[in-house]
Amino acid sequence: MIKKDIGLLILILVVGTVVALINPLFLSPINLGNTANLVGLFGLFAIGQAFVIITGGIELSVGSIIALLGVLFVDLMVTHEMAWPVALLLMLVLGMLFGLIHGMLITRMNLQPFIVTLCGLLIYRGVARFYTADATAGFGFGVSFPTLEWLTTGRLYGVPHAFIAMLVVAAIMWVVLHRSVFGRYLYAVGKNEEAARYSGIPTKQVIVAAYVICGLLTAISAIFFAMYTRSISPSSHGNFYELYAIAAAVLGGFSLRGGEGSIVGVVLGAILLQVLQNLVNLLGIPSSLNFAVMGSVILIGVLADTQFAAYRKRRAAKRSVG
Repeated sequence: MIKKDIGLLILILVVGTVVALINPLFLSPINLGNTANLVGLFGLFAIGQAFVIITGGIELSVGSIIALLGVLFVDLMVTHEMAWPVALLLMLVLGMLFGLIHGMLITRMNLQPFIVTLCGLLIYRGVARFYTADATAGFGFGVSFPTLEWLTTGRLYGVPHAFIAMLVVAAIMWVVLHRSVFGRYLYAVGKNEEAARYSGIPTKQVIVAAYVICGLLTAISAIFFAMYTRSISPSSHGNFYELYAIAAAVLGGFSLRGGEGSIVGVVLGAILLQVLQNLVNLLGIPSSLNFAVMGSVILIGVLADTQFAAYRKRRAAKRSVG
């Protein structure tokens, strides 16, 4: 896993160097700051997606949850004049509740993660659009929340708070995944759920917990996005964000079969995707190709993962024969 992370870091440095040579604006403080901000915004929910993927699951409703929670967060503060700490806490609880519902449907009702979260994608998007009557939710003229705005969109010595928040979350989740019993359980469930269950691991609770963590981190990301955009169109806000999260996780070494991956890897994956996005912008490539670039990245990542898995099986077979 360390080799994968080092390889990804080298790839980021190579791509960054190429972009900087083609367009020196890449290394400008403004561009680096904006890129770091986007890495933080997208990296938060990508880490959550990684926890689900490591169990062999998938979370397709990330973008719709970001839209729904963003709409509710803004409306509670602006229309209902709720104190922002209360509104923020409520959004975090809702995010975890969505994750709990998904986890329970998957483990208790034996539904496929793809189906459950695909239905969530449609339901949450529909509710967000119905709640606002398809209108844009945002902060009116003169409406300001100085403390909240500083916490979410401010910068510390030029470093965006969103990026700092992602690093803090990544550090915490690194300990959870790589230095805790729960983390070992996650890997075991992803590698072989049945074997893990026979080993005495509470597999259902572990899977539910993974979805709850994903819901929590998605809710945090939704708040950052709401304050970053300051206006939310429920029909488009957060569209295809789940694909970004999946791409970042796959690039970071998380196998869609489950049981593999590292937090450092998913952070590097999020950075690489934003560097590629920056490359598209700086080179004047039509933004309509963004999704094509992301799709290609996911495909290459899955192909590499498949080939690497096949290579390991061949090596294991040779060792057993020898």
